[in-house]
Amino acid sequence: MERLTHERVDELLAAARTTRVLVIGDLMLDRYISGVVERVSPEAPVPVVRVEQESSAVGGAGNVAANVAALGATCQVVGLAGRDEAGTSMRAELEKLRVLTDGMVLSDARPTTLKTRILARRQQVVRFDHEVDADADGSLARALADTVERLGAESDVVVMEDYNKGVLVPEVIRRALEIAAARGLPSVVDPKRRNFFAYRGATVFKPNAKELEDALGAFIHPSDADWMEATRTRLDVSHLLLTLGERGMALQTDRGDLVQVPAAARGVYDVSGAGDTVTAVVAIMLAAGANIQEAAWLANHAAAIEVGKPGVATVSPDELRAHVRAFAATDPEPRTHTR
Repeated sequence: MERLTHERVDELLAAARTTRVLVIGDLMLDRYISGVVERVSPEAPVPVVRVEQESSAVGGAGNVAANVAALGATCQVVGLAGRDEAGTSMRAELEKLRVLTDGMVLSDARPTTLKTRILARRQQVVRFDHEVDADADGSLARALADTVERLGAESDVVVMEDYNKGVLVPEVIRRALEIAAARGLPSVVDPKRRNFFAYRGATVFKPNAKELEDALGAFIHPSDADWMEATRTRLDVSHLLLTLGERGMALQTDRGDLVQVPAAARGVYDVSGAGDTVTAVVAIMLAAGANIQEAAWLANHAAAIEVGKPGVATVSPDELRAHVRAFAATDPEPRTHTR
């Protein structure tokens, strides 16, 4: 693979601003309560956190949507929320990020997925999860599938972000892949274990190493072109993009090429959310006209920026452009192995 020119990067980032991205998946609200610990409770041997600050942010598929919006694309989300305070807060947080929320399906039967983290001196003390992670079924699954079909007709790329919280059930997955195929749209999947093998026909399938190993029940061989091609064929997807943490990414294309993309990060502060950033950038770039190797290369740079920030973060076009330029001379060359 040839390294992208600065002109090509600028062209793709400009085109990204006109793309319409549909993100389907498990929406979550992350709540942070932070303070200081100065004593142990007299009631039990636990620390007493004196609260100084509270904040909220979107998580799960919402973080993918946040990354899409940060790069200037138009983003719609389809997911579940309860008719509760957390659901109202999540909608407000998404709209603050310029994410369109009319695809949120509300439920009286299940709460909004809410993860509350208690922090003291930036260290997590405990986390409380409010959620129902059973698969959506019946009228709820039909409502999600119908919403996917309605909004998919207005989109340039379909993203499925699965956190095993019940949104991406077979009916919803099937409808999303059908609308993408019918309209000739790329589809990008970040899977989890429950429906790992349900995404046949997807354009890009993007598990991390542990997810793929767990799903296959065997050791993985990301540097073996024959093994990667056999796995891509078994999954029946156009491209298999395997994220490998500090080792970068391995991309098996529908042409039989294995492309090794070394990590571009120069310093790692926090890896939280890096996979969401990769998913968002790959989707936007495919919609903007990039080929899969260009999309993976730019996503690799975006992940390098994200892991250099504290917590779950997004990446702007200016940051991505500057990172590509700053590391042009030392950026590891992607290696392509043709079978």
